[in-house]
Amino acid sequence: MDMRKLKLKDFEIGGDKLTIMAGPCAIESQEILDQTAETLKEITKKLGINYIFKSSFDKANRSSISSYRGPGLEKGLKMLQQVKEKYDLPIVTDIHTPDQAEYAAEVADIIQIPAFLCRQTDLLVAAAKTGKIVNIKKGQFLAPEQMEPLIKKVEDSGNTQIMLTDRGTTFGYNNLVVDFRGIPIMQAFGYPVVFDATHSVQLPGANGICSGGDRRFVPILAKSAMAAGANVLFFEIHPDPDKALCDGPNMVALSNTEKLFTICRDIFELVRT
Repeated sequence: MDMRKLKLKDFEIGGDKLTIMAGPCAIESQEILDQTAETLKEITKKLGINYIFKSSFDKANRSSISSYRGPGLEKGLKMLQQVKEKYDLPIVTDIHTPDQAEYAAEVADIIQIPAFLCRQTDLLVAAAKTGKIVNIKKGQFLAPEQMEPLIKKVEDSGNTQIMLTDRGTTFGYNNLVVDFRGIPIMQAFGYPVVFDATHSVQLPGANGICSGGDRRFVPILAKSAMAAGANVLFFEIHPDPDKALCDGPNMVALSNTEKLFTICRDIFELVRT
């Protein structure tokens, strides 16, 4: 099956150029959003990489009720809108309930379905009906072949602008395993496949009231995903991950991104020659 190329702004997702979705896990402040967006835009422009800014107004799937979730829908979308306008960047953000879809679509170019919620029919239908690109993250509990019915839910709702994301598979015991066969398996459904290199090193619930992670392995997994033919890379990036309010242990430091992006771009291009 030929892979559908998705038009976004002035580029194609799934074409001959690498696309990267990246930004802080959760929105913490406008300053952090701006610093990350400005730096990553400069780096990706220099390297000839398509760039989509990512951050979440709410992280509802936290380990603890006391964990930081973000500023919420209204304030968070206003902050993302500022980034979009100031830096002329497309935006991806996730939703957790069907009623959030319409509001998020006023700002976001891509509506992301969290992995834990990927089978929620009402959520998929609401995202599809916005007409925006829908990025479905593969549940940690699903095999790649099991994404086909989820794709069908979006297609049957009138939307064929779909991306699929692999973020590792859980076998319990506070760990995730990546099977890179999942990339070509999901590409066979005809849509671009994203590899989430930072959530894949997460250690779910490893720290008791919050998840742990090991960012040392992000470059290894990202490079492997490029070798396996992934169309898009997803990174959560922060100016100071050790002080981040959400998912710090698996985020990449902003200062380390240019080298990492360069290597990934080179592998992406090599695979396609």
